[in-house]
Amino acid sequence: MTSPATPRISTRKQPKQERSRHLVAAILVAAGRVLAREGARRFTAARVAEEAGVSVGSLYQYFPNKEAILFRLQADEWRETGGLLAGILADRSLPPLDRLRAAVSAFVRSECEEAEMRVALGDAEPLYRDAPEARRLRVAVTRTARAFVRETLPYVPAPERLVAADIIMMSMTAVGKQVSEAGYAPAAIDDTDLTRLGCARVLSSGLGIEQHNARIVKQSSSPAAGAGFVGMGGYQRSTPTSS
Repeated sequence: MTSPATPRISTRKQPKQERSRHLVAAILVAAGRVLAREGARRFTAARVAEEAGVSVGSLYQYFPNKEAILFRLQADEWRETGGLLAGILADRSLPPLDRLRAAVSAFVRSECEEAEMRVALGDAEPLYRDAPEARRLRVAVTRTARAFVRETLPYVPAPERLVAADIIMMSMTAVGKQVSEAGYAPAAIDDTDLTRLGCARVLSSGLGIEQHNARIVKQSSSPAAGAGFVGMGGYQRSTPTSS
């Protein structure tokens, strides 16, 4: 059985003049309104063009199909959120666990602020998730988590660090999805310390950080083993293990 063709989701051309940039921006704003109002199943290029007050032909100059519009909305959201998380997780003025708490809190709050849009984008993802452009963007987003885990757990073998980074991203995505669907107000997230601590607890447990640190502490009790500060609040061996 032949599998369905992967839709083209790259834009047909990049707007260069100010007028064309405004046109693309208007199309994307309209697309967001249509998606939030109609949902992924009723989302069409014709509806977007009508909402934006432009012809379908003008829309198709830049977006070959509805999948391309939806992917652009998702890509813009991923880049915005990814930039936010990268800035938080790279802030070495804070201990790693504090950074992780702050990142989870910021991510969950962003999910609350645009809950309808996030839910609709999640519903639309199957339309483009197998496209090469979508795979490349997902890899780019995970680099932030991989860099954080590499800094935090430098003596853990590289394959285990990759798994840890994936767990961070999967956990945050799952938490964000549940929060969006539950319809929590952003103020409820800001005012609830337990929310931030609980999310961080889930992530740190999933990473196996507590178990890893427990092993290091046990080893450091031996006279032959050196100890020092490590990543998320445990101890570090004085000599790195092979990776």
